[in-house]
Amino acid sequence: MATPARALRRGTVVRYAVGSVGTGGFGTLPGLVLLIYMTNTLGVNPAFAGAAFTVSKIWDVVIDPWIGARSDRDLAKTGGRRRFMVIGAVLLPVFFVATFAVPPGLPEAVSAAWVLVGFLLAATAFSLFQVPYIALPAELVDSYDDRTRLLSARVIVLTLAILAFGGGAPELVKLGQDEYQGYLIMAAAAGAVFLVAFLITSTVEKSARGGTRVPVAPDSEPIAGIDAPKTGMLMHFRRGWSAVRDSQPYRALLVTFVVQALAIGLMLAGVAYVSFEVLGLGGTILPFLALIAPAILVTPLWSLIARRIGKERAFRYATVLFGVAALSLVLMIWAPGPWVFAPIALAGAAYAGLQSLPLAMLPDTVAHDAQTHGPGRAGTFSGVWTAGETAGLAFGGTILSIVLAVTGFVATTADETVTQPESAVIGIVLAFSVIPAVLMFASLLSLARYPLRKADIDRLVRHDFAPPTGPAR
Repeated sequence: MATPARALRRGTVVRYAVGSVGTGGFGTLPGLVLLIYMTNTLGVNPAFAGAAFTVSKIWDVVIDPWIGARSDRDLAKTGGRRRFMVIGAVLLPVFFVATFAVPPGLPEAVSAAWVLVGFLLAATAFSLFQVPYIALPAELVDSYDDRTRLLSARVIVLTLAILAFGGGAPELVKLGQDEYQGYLIMAAAAGAVFLVAFLITSTVEKSARGGTRVPVAPDSEPIAGIDAPKTGMLMHFRRGWSAVRDSQPYRALLVTFVVQALAIGLMLAGVAYVSFEVLGLGGTILPFLALIAPAILVTPLWSLIARRIGKERAFRYATVLFGVAALSLVLMIWAPGPWVFAPIALAGAAYAGLQSLPLAMLPDTVAHDAQTHGPGRAGTFSGVWTAGETAGLAFGGTILSIVLAVTGFVATTADETVTQPESAVIGIVLAFSVIPAVLMFASLLSLARYPLRKADIDRLVRHDFAPPTGPAR
């Protein structure tokens, strides 16, 4: 007997989208300000700063699959994922403020270690919210097109949040008597927004389901109050990566998304350097606005295109558009000027598709896996997904730090001004143009292996979850 499809309510769309106010803020600020905070305020060498940044991201890759598996366990036990989301909402503001509370005058190594520990704890708290949050669409709604609608609304809010945080952060920093105090004010204001947005979204699954429990896999533990032996982090980690191995659609989509996150993270981390060192615009946010603002207008267009030609084809077009736009920016080496805002805006329009389309495709891979291996792994899928996204965005900053170090970028403290060597300026441009473009075009190879189409998902919606037909896990 077919299971009635779950309708997408307006309240569900709103509550779910509100969470992106916080995820957009936390996803933007570290990549946008953390590296330049370390190199230009704390006086940390770019290579040292990049290493600290990278270590915290390696931790994310380890912890996110574990959080995903624990979230699945919590779902099987309580019928929801809210508990982890609330814990993350409460802890994140505390640790985020601590990250930017470095006292002035500390030795370089101590400053880097302080930021590393604070950001590691903040990223862990964020994952406690983000991993269950990413898992929810597969459990809130069934329809192929409704998932696109749900995730498109989320990306519109995400884009507004990125603009608000990206544009507002430099202004908040200016409110301090010095840069140290300014960054602390910025962190405190952002933390308050994280808390409110995440607590609102933590109520979405109860509202959408009306108390109905979602189906779980036969081997989820514990099941409906039945005690089961607890498993350690290593077992959860293995289960996470077994999900990648078992699901070819998920694997193809994940690889594509991670490679693209690497390119996007590299460009976001480089925006401030392009503004300061290449265009000579000082603290202006115009390049950042040009990159992000078009997404507000274009996200509904990508949703429309996806309904007409399919998510996977629309995703491919967005990828090519971003790659071409990024590659054209290499001309800044010879002719920096106002013309750069046009290709940056074009990349921003493509960015809207690169955010909304894969996130709308992710629940489809979860539904496909539930049909072939049994339900109950949405949290595991989202945990690995979040680990991949976090690593990709962060390692984009790592690539930039390596480029800066190799090309001779000179680190400064808050009260210093230097003229960067020409080699460093060229390195910044290459990191903002050629390298992201190459990564985007490379991601098309894995995207070509993504097999699911609308007809495949529609068939799944018309049937109950079948018993697992694949190999036993």
